[in-house]
Amino acid sequence: MSKAEIKDKARLKKKERRRQILLELKLRPHVRISELAQRFNVSTETVRRDFDALSGEGLIARAHGGASAPSQGHYPNLDERANSRIDERERIGRRAAKLVREGETVMIDSGSTTIEMARALAYLGTPCTVITNSIPVAMTLGHGAPEVLLCPGEYLAAESAVIGTETLEFLSRFNVDRCVIGSSGFSTEGPSESVRGFAAVKRMMLQRAEYRHLLIDSQKFGRKGLAHVGDLTGLQSIVVDSRPKDALLGALVAANVDIISTDDT
Repeated sequence: MSKAEIKDKARLKKKERRRQILLELKLRPHVRISELAQRFNVSTETVRRDFDALSGEGLIARAHGGASAPSQGHYPNLDERANSRIDERERIGRRAAKLVREGETVMIDSGSTTIEMARALAYLGTPCTVITNSIPVAMTLGHGAPEVLLCPGEYLAAESAVIGTETLEFLSRFNVDRCVIGSSGFSTEGPSESVRGFAAVKRMMLQRAEYRHLLIDSQKFGRKGLAHVGDLTGLQSIVVDSRPKDALLGALVAANVDIISTDDT
């Protein structure tokens, strides 16, 4: 076997290379392109493409000559969010669960409000298929009428959810009737996300669904998370605890987004 053949054989596949980059960032605050190119026996351009893909998924933060783990800032984790504004989120969840029709396939992402929707959907007993990256959503629905498909991926302990390339590849295999997502912020520019890796999951769910719904607590109106999820035109409706006002209301009307408020029911 020639030296070139030995080198080619030693090279890692793209998925494994990117997995190792993420593992390395759990051990060190920063990794360099040149160092990884030498380690993986690939060109620096190949590593840059890996970085671009991982950055697009919100899994790393690009830095000069390398990358670092993205900063989470002070955004509260799932447990902290689950213990705030409980009444508002329960009402949003109950209203959103009524959107699901018998026999539909639904993607539900991870979040404190989507968990409330899962509880309401389990209570209603609507026969449907749910695809989710959220372990609490899967557990809530797992013993009821819905059939549940749990995404594979990198486990994010603070959110009890999975994210990453494997999650996105799994979601891309399905065409579904509707998706239901939450977000960290919601402005005239659309929904945005602060949790690492969540924006890419939400974008994929929006791409794969015929009907697209955002569950959003009015306290998040006007906020902007770190990563932009998509424009208002990508949504069919928002389910909220109280109707937005002023510029946000005008932007939603212009984008033909239905506003489903629990105050109206």
